[in-house]
Amino acid sequence: MMRCLIVDDEKLALDLMEDNIRQVPFLQLVARCKNPLDAMEILNSESIDLIFLDIQMPGITGIQFLQSLKNSAMVVFVTAYEKYALEGYNLDVLDYLVKPVSFERFLKAANKALELFNLRNNQSKSSGEPADHPGYIFVSADYSLVKINIEDITVIEGLKDYIRIHLGPSAKPVITRMSMKAIEDKLPSQQFIRVHKSYIISIHRIASIRKGRILIDHLEIPISDNYREQFFKRIEGPEPS
Repeated sequence: MMRCLIVDDEKLALDLMEDNIRQVPFLQLVARCKNPLDAMEILNSESIDLIFLDIQMPGITGIQFLQSLKNSAMVVFVTAYEKYALEGYNLDVLDYLVKPVSFERFLKAANKALELFNLRNNQSKSSGEPADHPGYIFVSADYSLVKINIEDITVIEGLKDYIRIHLGPSAKPVITRMSMKAIEDKLPSQQFIRVHKSYIISIHRIASIRKGRILIDHLEIPISDNYREQFFKRIEGPEPS
């Protein structure tokens, strides 16, 4: 089952695409968004395999949105303008649908996505190795998409429906609406580890560990009992007595 997201500023286009998705057994609609910023929030909180993306939208265009994505979801452009086809293929989109889209043409794109989806899953299972990380993530903050370099992140702090991303003692933290699970999935697992239901830390930035607390810059991070054994096993060090 492929989890889908529709991004289009026209209600009729959203309705038609939703109807097409619901007719295909291997597609599951997760959300429909009227603009890229709303779509970014969905991508930060949900696992998405396939995005049906309009190009001409107010504010951020579909092309600009695609260029900002770190997410590995497949993208199908759905637009009324054929002139963007070459640029779409240069951006490695899976397919390019011109409105009005017939169901037969939609199904062809969906089958192409399923073929690639299955291929990726089979390769991942056979290799057992994590994919290369680009070294940055984008998050939605202050009505903008903010780029954050992975190496700058010291601590992720959970705040109910939001997270605070700490970037060292001299930088202002970034607050964004995202779950801890969603941000954890975006980070390279060899560099970050969860030590508490409300904290994920960069292993590289640990200064010391004392009395069940991790010191990173000016922050003292508690280690909860649920994550204690996993943490000390990961850092290959004895637990302080």
